[in-house]
Amino acid sequence: MLNIAALPKVVLHDHLDGGLRPATVIDLAKERGYTKLPTTDPAELGAWFVEGANKKNLVEYLRGFEHTVALLQDPEAIERVAEEYVLDLVADGVVYAEVRNAPELNTQQGMTMLEVLEATDRGLARGMQAAQAQGHTIVVNQLVCGMRQDSRVFEAAEAALEARDSGLHVVGFDIAGPEAGFPPGAHAEAFQLIKDGCLRTTIHAGEADGVPSIAEAMHRCGAERLGHGVRIMEDISLDDDQVELGRVADMVLDRGIVLECCPTSNVQTGAVPTLEEHPIDLLLELGFRVTVNPDNRLMSGVTMTGEFEVLQQVFDWGIDEFEAVTLNAIDGAFGHYHDRIAIINSVIIPGYEAARS
Repeated sequence: MLNIAALPKVVLHDHLDGGLRPATVIDLAKERGYTKLPTTDPAELGAWFVEGANKKNLVEYLRGFEHTVALLQDPEAIERVAEEYVLDLVADGVVYAEVRNAPELNTQQGMTMLEVLEATDRGLARGMQAAQAQGHTIVVNQLVCGMRQDSRVFEAAEAALEARDSGLHVVGFDIAGPEAGFPPGAHAEAFQLIKDGCLRTTIHAGEADGVPSIAEAMHRCGAERLGHGVRIMEDISLDDDQVELGRVADMVLDRGIVLECCPTSNVQTGAVPTLEEHPIDLLLELGFRVTVNPDNRLMSGVTMTGEFEVLQQVFDWGIDEFEAVTLNAIDGAFGHYHDRIAIINSVIIPGYEAARS
């Protein structure tokens, strides 16, 4: 029987402020005098976040972040959460990850965006050191998000470049937040700055908005990956087993644009109706560069192992599909080429070979 938990995994789409441990949320609230949590029981709190996320609407899904963001306003809290994030990944079989966060949300008590990124980097480094001491190899880099509905996206882009140039492990830039009504092209200037600075780009598109959002993310902003991207199916027609790609879908396929799919989250936000109707299996079959991601571990109540298990149950995925999406992810990651090759050759391929034996 396939041991899914032990399979090497790669995460490209995961939000730091959406992945706290429930017990840590409670600890941070107690230490900081925060009294707005609905419960101080870890199990009940975890269930409360998932219940709030499962409303088939992205805006409603995002409401739970009010609590986690409020508690991540000082370096110590950010460092703790980042360190625990790495250790939780290790327990989940993850060997490479890119964690994203919007530093502007953590500046309410005086930190600068750069200081937020520095605190995150310190926490990630501590987590990787602790994992190494336990005999586990994992690499975790940062993606910097700007909030697309606000006015600080260009500032976030500047902070991302400054952080990268000062030696932090920042490898890419993104915009997050409510997609509908806030098109990627509104921030084309920020993405031009990112491109000029030779930083990589992934953009939330094709989740709460459709094909025009995807096209704009690619054409106007240079997206190399699409955060979610599942609504690319609106540009794919199926008729009597015949598949016809529209021009945008064809370009996504032809360019090898990575789709950062998050199955459970996509259902919770209403991007797809049910897991059974999720297009991930068809997209993989058609040759799209599909990846599997948790999105927000706390809010969605998921792990990578759990997502793999769901895909096994719903689509009968096995080791071949899991290896394919894992290789898609490490190949599409923004970490240094030689680091990725080393992970492929020393961890991922041997891990899947061992699982087949």
